[in-house]
Amino acid sequence: MKVGIGQDSHKFDFENKSKKFILGGVVYEGVAPLAGNSDADVVLHAITNAVSGVTCVNILGKIADDMCSKRGITDSSEYLKEALKYLVDVKIVHVSISIECSYPKITPKIPEMRKVISNLLSIPENSVGITATTGEGLTQFGQGQGIQAFCIVTAL
Repeated sequence: MKVGIGQDSHKFDFENKSKKFILGGVVYEGVAPLAGNSDADVVLHAITNAVSGVTCVNILGKIADDMCSKRGITDSSEYLKEALKYLVDVKIVHVSISIECSYPKITPKIPEMRKVISNLLSIPENSVGITATTGEGLTQFGQGQGIQAFCIVTAL
């Protein structure tokens, strides 16, 4: 068994009117996007980092930067797919995600996010746990300035 942990965070880009807000592969309408070269999907980035923790191949960094700048790939699901290519002799069996933010409300979109993530990872939806918290407003994420996500991946 191997376990990987991943984290990612981005601040909101309240000035950008052309970019979509995407979280866990799900588009939220009417929400300011997150700042970043890619779609800045902190959930998929955290999962990608957790997979990198299992494979010991860092995707977010040079590999994802090259995908973005040289090939124009800004879809974070493509970074996750790249990370999954390095899984050898193990298969992801469970993922647990914790999201910290005050905005937008995450709970209504959790079922949709679980479906997208289960498809990306080829695991059942009941093997994708997602929780959300405001952190009682103690951090910039809980104060509405951005979003932070943590992820643990279990692979057998």
